Amino acid sequence: MPDTPYLIAAVVVSAAVTWALRALPFAALAPLRASKTVQYLSSRMPAGVMVILVAYALRDLPVTQPRALAPLAALAVTIGLHLWRRNALLSILGGTAVHVALASTVFAP
Repeated sequence: MPDTPYLIAAVVVSAAVTWALRALPFAALAPLRASKTVQYLSSRMPAGVMVILVAYALRDLPVTQPRALAPLAALAVTIGLHLWRRNALLSILGGTAVHVALASTVFAP
């Protein structure tokens, strides 16, 4: 059976490593906040990520089949809601709701 000082040392070392790993991202992020590159990327990345996600989601869309209308309608609703309200959460939820509704009712296999 291990000694008590060994167990205490193991717990202290584990706690120190856990704390350091959780604090490291915040310590590394602090100097980056003033970076012009990071500021530029933070303003451009959301749109870039959305374009990549749209391309990935629609890459195998069978445009000749009627079931392709569900994701295309959801995409149109998402874009329309975002242009109208400029609210990402509303746009994503609205587009998702339209896709789920159409795919599970109108275009259900």
